Amino acid sequence: MTRVLAFDVNETLLDLTALDRPFEELFGSAASRAQWFSQMLQLSFIGGITGSYVDFTAAQRAALHMIAQREGSWLNREQVDATVALMNSLPPHPEVPAALARLAATPLHMVALTNSVQDVAEEQLRNAGIRHVFHRVMSADALRRLKPAPEPYLAVATAFNVHPGDVRLIATHSWDVTGALQAGCKAAFLQRPGAVLSPIGPRPDIVAGNLEELADLVIARDVR
Repeated sequence: MTRVLAFDVNETLLDLTALDRPFEELFGSAASRAQWFSQMLQLSFIGGITGSYVDFTAAQRAALHMIAQREGSWLNREQVDATVALMNSLPPHPEVPAALARLAATPLHMVALTNSVQDVAEEQLRNAGIRHVFHRVMSADALRRLKPAPEPYLAVATAFNVHPGDVRLIATHSWDVTGALQAGCKAAFLQRPGAVLSPIGPRPDIVAGNLEELADLVIARDVR
């Protein structure tokens, strides 16, 4: 029985395409924004694999310098600070507020589960106008074990005193979905443009193209 919905935040709920113009101004192409986010994830994951922990904010800063170096340019501290700060004021995807409100009206507990550091996560959700729908905001940074390591997903189960199988992760990242399923949780994949599931490993039982469609499926399957 599903009792807790755990939502990834960046890209799943919040729209990173809002950063396309600032990245175009910095590097001459909006495509550098996606490259930066991928580089930041790689740095974070390498830190976890090698036992040299790197928090999300530090990884974002380092990834900016790497993208600049790759482009043959250089960023000063003010440019890096200003760019990273933009993560705190991302807008939600258009359908997110209404879909979250529908899910919040069910008996299911709602938690935001993110790799962002705690204060950034709280500010992101407040600025997006959706903090109030969540019972808790949980940062994997508190565990120094970022998703897709099992500890963040299991921490949600512990926080709500439920079995891992009673937790359903909702995310637009295949690696996040895989992490939750491998930890014994359920998952729902939000197939935003460009997002695809891994063809190997466990598969989620819910896949939808936007959060409204996903909310319909969750309510039909998980709400008693």
